[in-house]
Amino acid sequence: MKKQIKIFDTTLRDGEQSPGCSMNLKEKNEVAKQLERLKVDVIEAGFAAASKGDFEAVKTIAENIKECRVASLARALPKDIEIAWEALKKAQRPRIHTFIATSPIHMKYKLKMSEDEVLEATKQMVKHARNLCEEVEFSAEDATRSETEFLYRVLEKAVAAGARVINIPDTVGYSTPEEFSRLIKNVQENVPNIYRAEISVHCHNDLGLAVANTLAAAQAGATQLECTINGIGERAGNAALEEIVMALQTRKDLFHLDSRVETSQIYRSCKLVSTFIGIPIPPNKAIVGSNAFAHEAGIHQHGVLSKQSTYEIMSPSSIGLSENKIVLGKHSGRHAFKERLKKLGYSLSKEDLDKTFKAFKELADKKKAVSDWDLEALIHNKYANTPQIYKLERFIINCGNTITSTANIKLSRNNKAREEAAIGDGPMDAAFKAVEKITGLSLKLENYRVQSVTSGKDAQGEVVVKVRKDNQVILGRGLSTDVVKAGIKAYLHAVNKLLSKENLEEVKNVKKDSNL
Repeated sequence: MKKQIKIFDTTLRDGEQSPGCSMNLKEKNEVAKQLERLKVDVIEAGFAAASKGDFEAVKTIAENIKECRVASLARALPKDIEIAWEALKKAQRPRIHTFIATSPIHMKYKLKMSEDEVLEATKQMVKHARNLCEEVEFSAEDATRSETEFLYRVLEKAVAAGARVINIPDTVGYSTPEEFSRLIKNVQENVPNIYRAEISVHCHNDLGLAVANTLAAAQAGATQLECTINGIGERAGNAALEEIVMALQTRKDLFHLDSRVETSQIYRSCKLVSTFIGIPIPPNKAIVGSNAFAHEAGIHQHGVLSKQSTYEIMSPSSIGLSENKIVLGKHSGRHAFKERLKKLGYSLSKEDLDKTFKAFKELADKKKAVSDWDLEALIHNKYANTPQIYKLERFIINCGNTITSTANIKLSRNNKAREEAAIGDGPMDAAFKAVEKITGLSLKLENYRVQSVTSGKDAQGEVVVKVRKDNQVILGRGLSTDVVKAGIKAYLHAVNKLLSKENLEEVKNVKKDSNL
């Protein structure tokens, strides 16, 4: 009989701490709903005490998610723990996840605490959390660089104080599979009361060993694995959920472990997160990269055509990747559109369905046929269309290799239109300068990326921009069959986010004192 393993997803907490990976409240809530469809066991929704935005995200997700446990991180401090509970208390299955560092270097230079002080804080803060919440997880930050005898004492105190889950993080990605496996076994053998708690692991990828270390820990007896979608996170990131889950699924003969994850939702989850944070999935990324199921070499193509398993150890459909079938055109009706979205796994509100159907009709007038990939791009893009403080009315671009690029842009705000022209070093530079004239904002463009999100000559192009205003970095996205229009929409999206209240949720007002 296979043993059940729990998947703890921290995309919305550790993943979002990765530079440039912030999401607004609506995006976080949508990711949480997708994680629920993915059937992870625990969603770590954020670090409630870190900022007002994080608190609202944890609170909203806690109220809306029904099928997963919802956790909030908290330092081993009374105020952090109380704020976490305030955000979590309406969740059906809440969990407070508190932590303190246990390595000599962290205790001396960061905490400035002695071993006895750390032991006492562990005891008191776990007890405090347990008095508020039935389920408490305790993490010994930087466990892999801690003195083992001291680590055992800390974990024993945490379990005695009421922690139901004990997390062993490889905080700086320092360990190796053999070493980490031995640590997990030693914890089981040297912490007398460990049988009263689940053992969890949380591995970082600084040496590229996060997934390998996580799997080694699972073989050694860990029953909860902490990870993120696409492996995003601090520095080099975390163990990637999709790689862990598919390794367990594909090599059941080796691991003899099962998870409840709905693997057919993996690709959609990875694509959604990639879209929201504006970081593309690398083509050679394991499991979900565009090359993961591509075969160019003749001998590989011949083998796969003869029998798929010659060069594919898993099927594309197992992660929810279907063929790019043409399904809809400009004559398709709302019912067929809605049914196709259902088959793709999307359940939209009436308002979002109306908006997306309108966008579909506009796209269908420009394209001969609309593919599943087009539909998914439209759905993801509906989040890029808000808020509409400034709305693009029209644009005219003149450019060439013998003239200076010029742009004429007309925007409206509160039903009042304004038009400006500008010159620049290329069409996009001119367009952005014209937008700046109208809005009065001077922004520094830090990154501009364009890519095709669908196939064919009439493919939709997605532009992602990152702009800076003082200490704020804002992500903007735009989608169109015209890449110039997509670029203007992306820049305008960033401007609108900067001007809106949503931006307050993306700016971290309190430095997050966590690096699990």
